[in-house]
Amino acid sequence: MTEQKSDSRDMTRAPIYLDYQATTPIDRRVLDAMMPYLTDHFGNPHSSTHAFGWRAEGALEVAREQVAELIGAKPDEIIFTSGATEANNLIIKGAMAHWGAEKPKMVTVVTEHKCVIESARYCQNQGYELLVLPVENTGLVDLGKLADAVDDRTALVSVMAVNNEIGVIQPLAEIGKIAKKAGALFHSDAAQAFGKIPLNVNSLQLDYMSISGHKTYGPKGIGALYKRSGRPTALAPLFSGGGQEGGLRSGTQAPALVAGLGHAAMIAASDMLAEQDRLKTLMHSFKSTLFAGMPGLILNGDETQRWVGNLNISFPGIDGDLLLSKLRNIAVSSGAACASAVAGPSYVLEAIGCSRANAKSAIRIGIGRFTTAEELDIAAETILTAIAEIGGLKP
Repeated sequence: MTEQKSDSRDMTRAPIYLDYQATTPIDRRVLDAMMPYLTDHFGNPHSSTHAFGWRAEGALEVAREQVAELIGAKPDEIIFTSGATEANNLIIKGAMAHWGAEKPKMVTVVTEHKCVIESARYCQNQGYELLVLPVENTGLVDLGKLADAVDDRTALVSVMAVNNEIGVIQPLAEIGKIAKKAGALFHSDAAQAFGKIPLNVNSLQLDYMSISGHKTYGPKGIGALYKRSGRPTALAPLFSGGGQEGGLRSGTQAPALVAGLGHAAMIAASDMLAEQDRLKTLMHSFKSTLFAGMPGLILNGDETQRWVGNLNISFPGIDGDLLLSKLRNIAVSSGAACASAVAGPSYVLEAIGCSRANAKSAIRIGIGRFTTAEELDIAAETILTAIAEIGGLKP
């Protein structure tokens, strides 16, 4: 019999999930809220002539209220989509097409999610003007540069709330003031922020917001966009059909998924602040252990203006893929899950001035609602052991 080589992995131990920015586990309470619409209440929510349809439609309207309440919106300002990617496409392409030559300019930031950048590039290819602003080494946008860029020709300003790779929280309230002063509409991709940090569309002066259910302990395949009423926020549908969701998003809605998103929003409304405090304590302890064991680690992104559940760190002199190969029982990532097929280092890390070598050595660690202190102790020990086996950090 061939002798098995030992390494730092204990494959008998249950895997530890630390990739909450990629997706969150579905909360059991959310699943319970969904199940009736997968079994007994199976009606089409757009069947308006009988009780099966009425009950399913009722699930949509309850969820619309739950999502709206969490962000300070009105229920009729919530439009259900398949997720934030679809919402971002609807908003960016629709807003620019609505304004046309009257306001032909869009302003965004280099560290935005790929679906925002690609939607903006699509608009640019259609003849619109696009200005993609750099960020500081912290990952935060320079408000002075933003103010200089936004003028009366600007139709749309799009800046994400929480970055999906480095976790920095952009100053949305200040950005909203800049956009409003210039008469521009303001959009934020809030996929990583919805249900995790307080968001109020009125105090932030947001005209649009994009949401994903699976980033906030809800199901995959469901999301929403917020579109402010009483402002020139008209959008055009991406495809034609039966005119559902106010004519903007045709297609039969899935009541189970929508109910899940709504219930996830309701849980977040009651548990958000306590959850933030718990995660802050967990992350502080975990980060302290890692940095004490490896003083040469580099934190990517602003140290304080960040989502407490995110830790993006570079291991100088270490190949990130080699490190990940030694962490087979720890679920972390080397960047955004949606960009996993793209070769090369993260464009977000490059944008904040990270060297190519340090960008390739970076891993993203995300904790959340179901992460325990014991799991983080094991993860820290596993990472420290793996680095020692590789040969330690190299300046």
